[in-house]
Amino acid sequence: MEPIAVYVHIPFCPTKCGYCDFNSYAMSGDIMERTVQATIQEIQRSPLRGRPAKTIFFGGGTPTYLDESQLIRVFQAVLEAHPADATTEITSEANPGTVDIPKFKAMHEAGFNRISLGAQSFLDTDLLALGRVHRSGEIERAVNAARDAGFKNINLDLMFALPDQSIHGWRQNLTRALAIHPEHLSLYCLTIEQNTAFYKQNLKGMLNLPDDEQQVMMYDECIERCAEAGYEQYEISNFAQHGLECKHNICYWNAEEYAGYGPGAVGSFETNLARIRYTNLKHPDRYCDAVETDKPIAFESEALSKESLRTEQIMLGLRMNTGLATEGLQFSQKSLSRLLDLNWIYLDDETIRLTKEGRHFCSEVALELI
Repeated sequence: MEPIAVYVHIPFCPTKCGYCDFNSYAMSGDIMERTVQATIQEIQRSPLRGRPAKTIFFGGGTPTYLDESQLIRVFQAVLEAHPADATTEITSEANPGTVDIPKFKAMHEAGFNRISLGAQSFLDTDLLALGRVHRSGEIERAVNAARDAGFKNINLDLMFALPDQSIHGWRQNLTRALAIHPEHLSLYCLTIEQNTAFYKQNLKGMLNLPDDEQQVMMYDECIERCAEAGYEQYEISNFAQHGLECKHNICYWNAEEYAGYGPGAVGSFETNLARIRYTNLKHPDRYCDAVETDKPIAFESEALSKESLRTEQIMLGLRMNTGLATEGLQFSQKSLSRLLDLNWIYLDDETIRLTKEGRHFCSEVALELI
């Protein structure tokens, strides 16, 4: 059987951050164990069961908000359904405030080999504004705990263009992050999403956000500082030491198949007739009810048209430094000429790549090509 990327969604968090639009809930108690059991049942019943795991990724929410036993039981169910080997990248997201050496050791011994820490900022003023439960000193502590437990592949997530953030503050963040020497850095520009507390605050004029020029300066700082430190940029927001790119996310950006388990998880797989994409019920209670009564778990499922697949291929492929291969895709010569004139793209070996300036306009380039 063909290997497949596997995603497991753990929807629980200590708190709901003001910027977060992910499927996450500040819940605790019995619902967490109930959801663990339901997720295991979903995995055991999966029609994709038996396909080896190309990658495994536990995201959220905060997977490490579960206790060791709960997290590892779900992981073992994944391994039984989707066998891994020594080359399989196995990642768990983690909050610096919800981990310690014993938890990391238990995870490493179980088979996890990569940790993605949601640091977001090394400045407590930023962390308070974001609603994060950890403080800056806990980031280094969490990295050291992961190293002591045996992890040799660690990612740090950081965000820029935060409320009241200055270019000086962002430079401080990059300096602290690079001093830790993580194998991977994910550096994201804050996006104000609907249905978040930040969206409502921004409508009321309560958020003092950096302007476009400041955001461009912060992003350019990412590229320059990471290059100086020996990190290779392989995607718009992602930088890695050589050979340590996130294999799981590359599966997404290459529009490959992936299985999704847990509340709100999304999956996409091929059938004889079409590529199917599904989204599980999002609220943990409704998800558990469906699993326990053997009712449909997905609230949304669709057969992707050729046009939908083309759109995704363009939008995701452009983000990669390797670029978008034009084979099998047709583009308007007028659109290509316009983008070339704007110096947003260049063509190389039948591949479309974004220029340095074009990286600031990825969405606009994608829409023009679509």
